[in-house]
Amino acid sequence: MNYKHGARQYGRVAVGSETAFASPHRLVQMLMEGALEKIAVAKGHMDRKEFEAKGKHINWAISIINGLRSSLNLEEGGEMAVNLDNLYDYMVRRLCESNLKNDLAILDEVSSLLTEIKSAWDVIPDEVKKTPSNSDEPVSAA
Repeated sequence: MNYKHGARQYGRVAVGSETAFASPHRLVQMLMEGALEKIAVAKGHMDRKEFEAKGKHINWAISIINGLRSSLNLEEGGEMAVNLDNLYDYMVRRLCESNLKNDLAILDEVSSLLTEIKSAWDVIPDEVKKTPSNSDEPVSAA
C-alpha cells in the first residue's frame, strides 16, 4: 500500500512541476488530457457498477471542461470561441445525462468530441503558440 501512496505523491509532484512551467497552450492540453482521463476512469467505474466513484469522476471531468470553457475569450475568439463554448456546454450536458442514465455510449461520445478538439489543439504550429504574452488575458479559443 505504501508503494501506491508513493506513486500517487510522485504523480502529484510531477504534474505540479509541469504546470508551474507550462505555457498557456500546454496547460490547455493538460486540461483536455485530464478530462479524457477522468471520463475513461468513470467508464471503468460505470462498468463495475461503482456508482459513487463514477459520479465523482464524471463531475471532475465536468469541472475540467467548465474550466476550459471559462478560459474562452468570446469577444476576441470570434466564431471559433463561440462554437467551442457551445460544444463544451453540450459535452457538460451529455456528461450529466450519462451520469444519470449510466450510459457508456454517452461517455464515448464526449470522449470522442474532446479527443477531436485536442487533436486539433495538438497540431497548432509553434509560431502560433509563441504569440506575445504581454497580457494576462484568457486563452482566446481553448
